[in-house]
Amino acid sequence: MQNLEDSLKYHQWLKALERNQITVSEVRPLHLVHKENGELLFGFVHAEAQAPNGEKLLPVALIRGHFVSIVTILIEKETKRRHLLLVRQYRIANGEYSYEHPAGMCDNNTDPFAVAVKEIAEETGLEVQKEQLKLLNDTLLYSSPGLLDEGGYLFACEVELSASEIDSFRGKQTGAEGESEFISTFVCPIEEAMPLMSSITARLNLMVYLYPQTL
Repeated sequence: MQNLEDSLKYHQWLKALERNQITVSEVRPLHLVHKENGELLFGFVHAEAQAPNGEKLLPVALIRGHFVSIVTILIEKETKRRHLLLVRQYRIANGEYSYEHPAGMCDNNTDPFAVAVKEIAEETGLEVQKEQLKLLNDTLLYSSPGLLDEGGYLFACEVELSASEIDSFRGKQTGAEGESEFISTFVCPIEEAMPLMSSITARLNLMVYLYPQTL
């Protein structure tokens, strides 16, 4: 099993603290969760750390690593109508059937574009190239920095398909093999998507795509 100290996400977290002149005197793992292949998934740690002004930081952090989220737009060739390709699945933290954009963790990959391409394929079955992706934020956006190191890369991707090709993405069963993902795809008009989504990240990603001045 991968040690905390050997993981990319651990070193990215320490580098972020160092950039912000945080002095870390101790990091002690409290609990580690691994993938089936032995890679570190999450690390819950106790950290003794001090800000440049001498203030002591709260001593616990959940090391999860960075993630990608991709607003995926399907443009109907015949009418130019725009549809949003979402994924839906039950979530353990709230029990909801959650509507989200294709998304996933970067884990040991330093190229968020490559991760985004992989996640779209795994979660929707749609094959895209890196060149079709547009990164919407020029700095990482953090979901809950009081506990999580998790920073997000928000992408948008536009693909033109026929009406019949778009229909093939309605209710498709997907998910990465061996990762307990039970995902189905959902296609809806882009203007109807926002009320479906209870995830802040999903809503923010769509807002930044629709209104770039949001950031």
